Amino acid sequence: MLPGQQSEPDSTIRSRELGDALRAAMDAAKLTGRGLAKKLGWSQSQVSKLLTGHRTADEVDVASFLALCGVVGEKRTQLLALARELGKPGWLQQHGSKLPEQLQTLIDHENKAVAIKHFEGLVIPGLLQTDAYARELLLRSGSIPAEEIKGRVAARLGRQSLFAADPRPEFTFLIHELVLHLPVGGPEVMSDQLHHLLRMSVRPYISVRIIPTAFGAHAGIVGSFQLMEFSDIRPVVYLEGETSGLFLEEKPEIETYRQVFAALTEAALDEGQSRDLIAKLATDLYADREDHDDRE
Repeated sequence: MLPGQQSEPDSTIRSRELGDALRAAMDAAKLTGRGLAKKLGWSQSQVSKLLTGHRTADEVDVASFLALCGVVGEKRTQLLALARELGKPGWLQQHGSKLPEQLQTLIDHENKAVAIKHFEGLVIPGLLQTDAYARELLLRSGSIPAEEIKGRVAARLGRQSLFAADPRPEFTFLIHELVLHLPVGGPEVMSDQLHHLLRMSVRPYISVRIIPTAFGAHAGIVGSFQLMEFSDIRPVVYLEGETSGLFLEEKPEIETYRQVFAALTEAALDEGQSRDLIAKLATDLYADREDHDDRE
């Protein structure tokens, strides 16, 4: 997180998402805020606050707004569902009340995304982690109480239900080679993790590409990030910190991270070369494990 910046609460971001979608519906219907306010019997400031996310959205009000804009079918259903979600806890509450609110917000964004682009220079991306790898990372974090580990692991693995969603996002993962060498949990855990990475990389909706160490300094040297694209709201970049997360959505910020991701894509091996590299490391680690087992 950048100095002086704070992440926004989940409800604020959801309100803004709904506001963006309602503004798009209003524009598509060639209506104005003043005209809608008059038809709805609202003040113009009420409409303005709803469109900017500064007013709590009531489902009945949203339904009236959508009716005047001529929004029907699946789009209407989606926006009314979003209105109902505002102010309610995310599904991650079932894993424990101490999960960070930013994590719940991240899940909400991932579930709505049509494309997820993730650069990771430190560890395997959470969406691609195995149970053992995730547990070892959290155990070594130094900041998460032992009684919360189980819930955090469950939450992280729960995010992977995205891969079975219909429709699902398109996924692009750019991972630095150093991540593959970091011995999280030892050879057995790493071997299983790399084999899992290989299995995921052959799925048609997942692209996994490795940025080789030999490339040297690269565009993502300042840190990992996740860029999420949506069908009807603005893109969002997520930056994860030790105690909180930061969601960026201003146009200059999004454009900067798009440029960074494009530069990293240019630096990365292609998908076939990346699989070859992952397979070689996985085989080497598996051989090390077998040698160890034979000596016991």
